[in-house]
Amino acid sequence: MMMKKYWSFLSLATVVVMILIAAVGVGSASAQTVCSPATAISVPFTKDGAGTFCYQASSLCSNINSWNLTTLSINGANYTNIYVPASSIAPLNGSYTISYVSSVAWGHFEIVGSPCGAGATSTPLPGPSATFTRTNTPGTGPTATRTRTPTVVVGPTLTFTRTPTAGPTQSGTFGQVGYSTMNGGTTGGAGGVTVTASTGTQIHQAICGRASNTTPIIIRVSGTITVGNTAKVSGSCNTADGVIEIKDVSNISIIGVGTSGIFDQIGIHIRNSHNIIIQNVNVKNVKKSGTPISNGGDAIGMESNVSNVWVDHCLLEASGGEAEGYDGLFDLKANTQYVTLSWTILRNSERGGLVNSSDSDLSSNFVTYHHNYYQNLHSRLPLLRGASAHSFNNYFNGIAESGMNPRIGGKIKAQNNYFENAANPIGTFYTDDMGFWDVSGNIFASTVTWSTPGTDMHPAGPNVVSTTSISIPYAYSLDAAANIPSIVLNGAGIGKIGN
Repeated sequence: MMMKKYWSFLSLATVVVMILIAAVGVGSASAQTVCSPATAISVPFTKDGAGTFCYQASSLCSNINSWNLTTLSINGANYTNIYVPASSIAPLNGSYTISYVSSVAWGHFEIVGSPCGAGATSTPLPGPSATFTRTNTPGTGPTATRTRTPTVVVGPTLTFTRTPTAGPTQSGTFGQVGYSTMNGGTTGGAGGVTVTASTGTQIHQAICGRASNTTPIIIRVSGTITVGNTAKVSGSCNTADGVIEIKDVSNISIIGVGTSGIFDQIGIHIRNSHNIIIQNVNVKNVKKSGTPISNGGDAIGMESNVSNVWVDHCLLEASGGEAEGYDGLFDLKANTQYVTLSWTILRNSERGGLVNSSDSDLSSNFVTYHHNYYQNLHSRLPLLRGASAHSFNNYFNGIAESGMNPRIGGKIKAQNNYFENAANPIGTFYTDDMGFWDVSGNIFASTVTWSTPGTDMHPAGPNVVSTTSISIPYAYSLDAAANIPSIVLNGAGIGKIGN
């Protein structure tokens, strides 16, 4: 009840903020004055933290983005907490004067995109549509009680500017690694015909129009897929209206074209299927309540005898929590096995994802998470019930309550991950039915906080040591944890791979 009231309050606050922004007038030069004196900056550029600053840039690359700021003005015009193409902002006397004001440490501003090269994010990532408040301060953690007070952090909370190096360093490639390579491997639609779809109905038609439900096919997605353009189709398939239904089928790849493969308020549901690849797509704002609804509120959900799935280079995001109608970003249940999630951004949600949906559902197993960016999330990174998982080279930034949560005998091997601005990165939480962890090489920055151990609260830190030993059956290479923020910010998300 407290959680629902909290999120409802934030939703109301968001509406108030939106009204105020409309009243001020985004992009209106009369809304702000030009600051001075200004410090010259080069682009791309990223600024995080609290304070008042004045900058001057000779160009703006292609995109401007900010969140959790009190003020962001450019040449006197208001662009506070929005994503905007730089082409819409005119220079003043050949340059751009930027006023940055934030009262919180997690305020964020970035100038990114081509032609300037990769900045903090080389694919523009719009900020959240809601503003949340962080109540846990450095040196404290969530209270060690069963009752939780959501404290979602919006946006990164870096205390310094990151300049990512060019490209990934892991073998110089984005090849498939992890449990999805086991059990015969995951090849998706390799060897099959390639088709292009711009609606959900066309995706269903491609799946259903095959000679059989096992005939390989590669479906390239170019366009925005919605509930409204997704209808049930019959054939070698089992589809439904209002959801991308991959059910009772195998040997399918769904790959976004460039940055155009967008699933807007519509989820991807994989059920009783084998050998599936989902790559380079943006799935956002999928709801289980409100309008429209799709896939039980999960961005990507798998259940009921699913095996060998590789989800790679995707952007999975929401705009709030359960009170706003959202559920998990990446949920596996009811005997889903041999899955890899790699090079993916998960952001702006109360729930990251789970493996097994209840204390009586312990059949899913063998999941790998690597080189993912977990940003502005509340918990479940993942919630792991009775399964084995491997989490390596991931970047966690802005985790409000808890991260990896193995329980009921669940086991996770956590290697060379990087945590900052994160509460309780690893442990067993909200139950006394313990899980286990095998940890090595992880970096816990000074902004990491740990709760006091107690009933239903069993953090692994602050002195994190292994409680089990886990053997990994596949080959993999580890990047140094200190390099992970740069590597992941450069490589994760859509538009980073050739397709």
